[in-house]
Amino acid sequence: MTRSRARDTNVCGVTAAIAVIDGKWKTVLLWLLESGPWRPGELRRRLPGLSEKVLTQALREMEADGLVHRVVHDELPLKTVYSLTPFGRELSEALGPVSDWGHRRLEKLAQAESAS
Repeated sequence: MTRSRARDTNVCGVTAAIAVIDGKWKTVLLWLLESGPWRPGELRRRLPGLSEKVLTQALREMEADGLVHRVVHDELPLKTVYSLTPFGRELSEALGPVSDWGHRRLEKLAQAESAS
């Protein structure tokens, strides 16, 4: 899905929601940010394989979509902290049942694999 879909007002609600969480890292970033504010370096350490460039891009997109809030503390060295906005927290809560469904699907796949 392209970024332009995130701003398209002529799509169904599910497509509009998926457009802002599309990608490999955004859902896990939402999940981590549920627990409170995080600095970018802390997020990268928690997510091996996530490059600084991709993290920055994902956080900027999530900020543009109103999901995360970025605060830069005026101290040296500069300290940047990301947290969920109320809108981002609302999306995270809405994804809870989808996550539950996904776990049930994974269990079914594991059962089917062990039965064969």
